[in-house]
Amino acid sequence: MKIKSGKEKEYEICVENNSKDGYSKAVIDYLERWANLMEKRIADGDKICDIAKQTSHEADTEGITGFMYGCAVNILSQLWEYGEDLRKWHNKEYGYEGEGVVNPAVLTVG
Repeated sequence: MKIKSGKEKEYEICVENNSKDGYSKAVIDYLERWANLMEKRIADGDKICDIAKQTSHEADTEGITGFMYGCAVNILSQLWEYGEDLRKWHNKEYGYEGEGVVNPAVLTVG
């Protein structure tokens, strides 16, 4: 997994802080599997917008929750080399093109 230049220490701290319980560790395991799957496809010339959904499902070997998925996208968007492209794809999936990362675990009833 390619961490953004200058963000290596921040990622190490993130992994350390989120490896103390099974739930948080599952997020880290998932996001690393997902990033690695996407990187293999990116190396073959694919774009995030074309592979993120499929590789997300492939990486989900533990049955993650919507909240866990949102945490993974948030961490990747900040620390992963291709994070900004992932953030934009993710937000667009929820009809949002602004700043930040849409939390998929939030349900709005109108």
